[in-house]
Amino acid sequence: MSISHRIAETQTCEKKIMKSEYRRYYQRALDRLYPQLRKNPFSGSNIKRLKGELSSIYRYRPGDYRLFSTVDSEKGIAYLLDLDNRKNAYR
Repeated sequence: MSISHRIAETQTCEKKIMKSEYRRYYQRALDRLYPQLRKNPFSGSNIKRLKGELSSIYRYRPGDYRLFSTVDSEKGIAYLLDLDNRKNAYR
């Protein structure tokens, strides 16, 4: 039986997506990533798990931007943590 995950955005992510620079990439995430996260937040097109200390975080790659998420399997929630330009995302 498949669980449908809910999606929650952190305040950090909400602040970023309000900026015009990020709106286009966030819209792409809404169209493509949200349905995927609801079905299976752990794998799919352009979703990869980070390594090392950040191994509980996943990244989605819409173009030159990165959207980071983590999943609480017990609650069935995928949390969107941050959205940033690739050149700044891993600092």
